[in-house]
Amino acid sequence: MSKYSVVRWRSPAGIAFLVFLAVITFFLVTEHLAHIIPVLPWLLLLLCPLMHLFMMRGHGDHGSHDHDNRDHLTGRPR
Repeated sequence: MSKYSVVRWRSPAGIAFLVFLAVITFFLVTEHLAHIIPVLPWLLLLLCPLMHLFMMRGHGDHGSHDHDNRDHLTGRPR
C-alpha cells in the first residue's frame, strides 16, 4: 500500500466521503429492511419446496431399490 492511499483517506475530503458512504449505507439498509421483514415468513415458506427439489436431486431413481432381505447397514441376510 502506498503512502498516498493512506493519506487520501485521512484527508478532510476522504473522511467526509467515508461519512457520506456510512450515511447512505445506513439509510439503504434500513429502508430495504422495512420492505423485506414483513414478507420474510412467506419467503421462508417458498424456500421449502426449492430446498426439497435441489436436495433430493442426488437420491437417484426410486425404482431401482434392492428388494432382497439384506440388512442395509451390514449387507448380511436378515
